[in-house]
Amino acid sequence: MSTRLSVNVNKVALIRNSRAGNLPNLVQVAQDCEAFGAEGITVHPRPDERHIRYADIPQLRAVNTTEFNIEGNPTGQFLQLIAENPPTQATLVPDSPDVLTSDQGWDTIAHKGFLTEVTQRLHELGVRVSIFVDPVPRFVEGAKAVGADRIELYTGDYAKQYASDPAAAVRPHAEAASVAQELGIGINAGHDLNLENLKYYRAHIEGLLEVSIGHALISDALYFGLQNTIQLYLRQLK
Repeated sequence: MSTRLSVNVNKVALIRNSRAGNLPNLVQVAQDCEAFGAEGITVHPRPDERHIRYADIPQLRAVNTTEFNIEGNPTGQFLQLIAENPPTQATLVPDSPDVLTSDQGWDTIAHKGFLTEVTQRLHELGVRVSIFVDPVPRFVEGAKAVGADRIELYTGDYAKQYASDPAAAVRPHAEAASVAQELGIGINAGHDLNLENLKYYRAHIEGLLEVSIGHALISDALYFGLQNTIQLYLRQLK
């Protein structure tokens, strides 16, 4: 089984926002990513709109031909955005407005009531729900209990430890993935995955359905070009 690659285009929007105008053209880049082989497009709008703007969402959704994944903290504003522009998948992330990037998953036990309510609301819209979690079995079980379709394993700590001890780095992820498979909940992963650590991760996570990669992929594209970079990442997954 191959794992799908969803390209997070936040960094493209960040570059665009550094100047007035529309260069690079975010919508065109997303279309090109799909044309070059990406199997999904991911966006993570934040309240300060420092990269993806809320106005970008309907434009991206209108041209998307693969899967459209919207990540974010399920605030009222975020849920309204989903209701107006239902994506293929909504990934619920517990990031506060002041964080630079997502750095931890949900405690799905402590927030069971809230996550159950949000999941039901998104299911009514026909949206697949993925919950961002650390690789901890009880949090995987909690995601299943609230009705989520998938989990997204936070791979930031894996990426930090990979260079010194790959086996130890991937072990909790493999254990969490095993629990997910037993429960019948799908497995996604994301955060700091790159050309160095992706193949090893994919080889050790049974049932990995999808990875979402942005920062490393866009950075690699500066050297290798966008089309070639997407092919390099796809090669690690197949």
